[in-house]
Amino acid sequence: MDQYRVFGNPIAQSKSPFIHQSFAAQSQCLLNYQSELVELGQFEKAVNNLIANNGKGANVTAPFKEQAFAMCDELSEKAKLAGAVNTLIFTQGIIYGDTTDGIGLVSDLLRHQVILQDSHILLLGAGGAAKGVVQALLDKAPKSLTIANRTLSKAEAIAEQYPNKPIKAVTFSDTEHSQFDIIINATSAGLSGDSLPISNNTIENANTCYDMVYGKKPTAFLQQARLLGVEHVIDGLGMLVGQAAASFQLWTDINPEVEPILKSLREQLV
Repeated sequence: MDQYRVFGNPIAQSKSPFIHQSFAAQSQCLLNYQSELVELGQFEKAVNNLIANNGKGANVTAPFKEQAFAMCDELSEKAKLAGAVNTLIFTQGIIYGDTTDGIGLVSDLLRHQVILQDSHILLLGAGGAAKGVVQALLDKAPKSLTIANRTLSKAEAIAEQYPNKPIKAVTFSDTEHSQFDIIINATSAGLSGDSLPISNNTIENANTCYDMVYGKKPTAFLQQARLLGVEHVIDGLGMLVGQAAASFQLWTDINPEVEPILKSLREQLV
């Protein structure tokens, strides 16, 4: 049977095995997908062990996305720009790397009827989570994409990768001087429970606030957006399922149905 894994540390919390096993059952695919805790310094060994045991692909989560990138023989354009991969494909002795995070985000926004074309988008953060979605957002032809970060140089480094695109870098405080249709949080504030260093005025003028993380309760950012009357307030559960669906399609050429899996996961969170 074809073997697939999700590698990470920690990994016990991962929903990926449930998602991919559900996709496989839905499409009547015979495959075995499991989570695997990898000790720091053992990532390359874990990947090679999987390949040797009929491994066809893997997902990669923190803290190994950059190491996965370095292991690849071939990379998608999106992965090259992101500097990280979350999806590995093993074929004919080649390790191919891609990133599906951006597809997952964009597909979830579109699922919620959020209009990306000609919109003004604010992306908060300049770490790996932000890097992984910039290309996919730009592909939808927004009027502008602004990356805001505490350290301006990190945001500028991302913006400079996309010459001739409507993208710019600012500090968090600079966001007060502009209006945005869509605000996407790619910082760790959603996980830590901290509020974001942007003003109520910036948030309430948006029609969509999206946080890449999810949980039983809305993040502080999403609670704030809801109180301020923002129309679309969305957590990252749909992005998780969307990026998994894109990985599954890369491996199997099957585009799975995300709605039933998303509904099931949402019920599990309650």
